Formats: sequence, C-alpha cells, structure tokens
Amino acid sequence: MPRASRSSALSVSALNLRKTAARVLNGQNLVSPEIDYIMRTLGDRATQQELDTIVLRVRSMPWASIYQAD
Repeated sequence: MPRASRSSALSVSALNLRKTAARVLNGQNLVSPEIDYIMRTLGDRATQQELDTIVLRVRSMPWASIYQAD
C-alpha cells in the first residue's frame, strides 16, 4: 500500500533557507537580501516544496524587486 504524501510546515529561518539553497542551487549560497526577501514573502512557516520553489525563483528575479532599502 503506498504511503500518503504529507507536507509538514517548516520554520522559515536563515539556516533552513541556506540548507535549501545549498541543495537546490548546487552548493551556491543566498546573499542576505535574498534571505530577507524570502522571509518577508513566506512568513513564519512553509512547506519544503514552497522553500524549494521560492529559492529557485529568487535567483532569476531582478535585484530591484528583491532589495528593500531601510
């Protein structure tokens, strides 16, 4: 009998984003404005699939849409 796929929510933290980036971007790191953008966009919790998707998407976004001046 096949198992049901269950997506549990993970905390959206800098550490989890760095680990996700290392996995899906073949060892590349995210810079702090990218991490800040993802944390602003996703909020406190997200599934691993959501993390994977946004980490890939943030790399193709224009810098002006990621960076937020203080």
